[in-house]
Formats: sequence, C-alpha cells, structure tokens
Amino acid sequence: MRLGLLLILGGLVAATPQLTLAQSPSIRMPQSVEAGAAFSIQSTGSGKAVLYFVGPGQMIRRDVNLGETIDIAAGVLTAAGNYIVVLAGKSSAEQGQLFVAPANGPAHLSFLARPSRLPVNLRNGISGAVYVFDAYHNLITKPKTVSFQLTPASGATQQRKATTSNGAAWTQMDSTSREGDDKFVAQVEGVSSKRIVQQVPGDPCGLQMSAKPAGDQIEVTTAPVRDCSGNAVPDGTIVTFTEDYNGVQSTVDVPLKRDIATIKMPAHDGARISVASGIVMGNELHWGR
Repeated sequence: MRLGLLLILGGLVAATPQLTLAQSPSIRMPQSVEAGAAFSIQSTGSGKAVLYFVGPGQMIRRDVNLGETIDIAAGVLTAAGNYIVVLAGKSSAEQGQLFVAPANGPAHLSFLARPSRLPVNLRNGISGAVYVFDAYHNLITKPKTVSFQLTPASGATQQRKATTSNGAAWTQMDSTSREGDDKFVAQVEGVSSKRIVQQVPGDPCGLQMSAKPAGDQIEVTTAPVRDCSGNAVPDGTIVTFTEDYNGVQSTVDVPLKRDIATIKMPAHDGARISVASGIVMGNELHWGR
C-alpha cells in the first residue's frame, strides 16, 4: 500500500517521498524515557533510513542505517511530553510513540513569596508557593516533599513541610514579632531558593503624651511611640493632637521624628487635649483647672 508521510509540528509541515508501510515492525524502543536520558532503538532491514522525533517544542531528524542499533545520546530529547517516532526507509516506514517524562531529580525551583513587606504579628500573613523543575525546565509532576523555613532577624525559626501536587506546593507562615529582614527558604532534595521578607512595625500601641508650660503656650510631647511588640514606629508616622476649649476644637497633625511627636498649643485654662495616630487613641490631658 502506497501512502505519503506527513509530519506536522505547530505550523511546520514536512513531507517525505511516497513510502510503503512495512507489514512487520522494523523498530523496537522503550515506551518511555526520562528527559535528557540516553536510550537505544533497535531496527531491522537494510540500507539507509531517516529517523524522526516529533514532540512538544522539538523536531529531530537523524540519518541512520537499518539493521543497526540506533543510539540516542543523553541530552537530545529534553522536552517532556508525547513524541511521534518515524523510521522511514526507501520502500517502507514504521511509526511508533515515545513518552518523555520529566527527569526525577529537581534542579530548579520557582519560589514565590508574598508579600515582600508586611507588619509584624500577622497570623498566616506570609504565603510561599513552589514549582519544581528538572534540569531541562520540565515541571516535575511526581510528588516531592518541600521544606519551608522562615528565619527571622531575631526569634524562633518557623518550619513547614508540604508535598507537591502536579509540581506545586504552598504554605503559610506567621509574621514574627520583631521588625527586620526575614529569610524565607524553600528546599527540595538539596535544591533551595531564598527570598527576603521585610517585616515592619505595626500600628502604634499604648500611645501616651505629656504637657508642660512653654511661656504662654503648652508644649505637648508623646512618649517614644512603639507598636504592641515594642518595635519603634517609623519616623513620618502621623500623630494627631486635638485641643478642645470652650466649644472650639483645634487639630494639628505632626509626623514622628526620632520616635516622638511634639507640638506647642495655646495654653487655655480648662482646655482638654487628646492624642491619636490613625485609629489608635492615646491618653487625654486637662490643662489648668
């Protein structure tokens, strides 16, 4: 039976001359191999032939001698997926299929850590996701154990383990109680990837102020402003002072400088002065009587 052999890969079309399909198998090969592995194909017959591999992202052509063992060197078939294998001689052609599996050993990790910057003391505030690839950047779909470790600038290290599903695994970590740059590491069978997560102070906590005379005014000053874990709140954080006197309210926003905020206000006898930062309220003072 005469037929034309048509090979298609994406938009690429290659046609061989008219061939006769052999009635008995002329190639013997494994059903599957690992990406990048060396393997052999046994052929029968005699004369010259052309061997084709058509697969995902790869099309390979080799001139071979029929009746000999055809050796495929390591590193030739590297893209995982299903391949069509065609051995075309002068008067016959034989077609088979070969599955190239991802290599079993991890070589690269794609590690995503979010967010890169967050406040301290957030439960499950940090997320980490890992994708495991072999040396040829094929996603390894066999289950792998991933070790996650978050090491803070100070304090206890957090550790988690997860098993990949279809090449991916994820976890969540608590942000720690101290500000600083934390090291977030994912590791699979000796292959690791590191990310830095910056932890910053939380909202002010226990906001306190004091007042003293300053000529015909009042000088109002906060105590050093800290979050609930004792971390210094960053300079530039806005502190709001409010003075109520005789039904009139005056408000002044002051940025923190070197952990404190200070302002001079009119010294009204009987004035009520309060302090806040965002939604956090501080103490209240009464001036004079």
